[in-house]
Amino acid sequence: MTPTVRRIVANLAVADPAADAPFWTGLLGLDTPMDMGWIVNHSVGPHSAGPYSAGTAQVQLISRDATAPEDSRVSVEVADLAALQSVHDGAVAAGYEIVHPLTDEPWGVRRFFVRTPQGVVVNVLAHR
Repeated sequence: MTPTVRRIVANLAVADPAADAPFWTGLLGLDTPMDMGWIVNHSVGPHSAGPYSAGTAQVQLISRDATAPEDSRVSVEVADLAALQSVHDGAVAAGYEIVHPLTDEPWGVRRFFVRTPQGVVVNVLAHR
């Protein structure tokens, strides 16, 4: 089964996600559908498919991941929990390093982190 990717979002490492808000929301006019302090999502609205999954362009500013041992550089949301399990199983079978195990996070996602062959840490997730 080929997982259906719903979105891919760049995760930019910054010291203070709130400090860049005027650039993303003021200058570029993006919405801020998610702000948890340590991670802020700015995107092109409207947010008709849910608070974190709509918009044609998104960027996330991350100061430090709240639960994972490393920060990811990109987030890939798949269609559903079955697709997430499929990607996880495929990553394990292929021998990729799982950086953060499959975890149900308190903000409503199930996710894991996997390292690409070139060392990029990817956050793969599905909303619960």
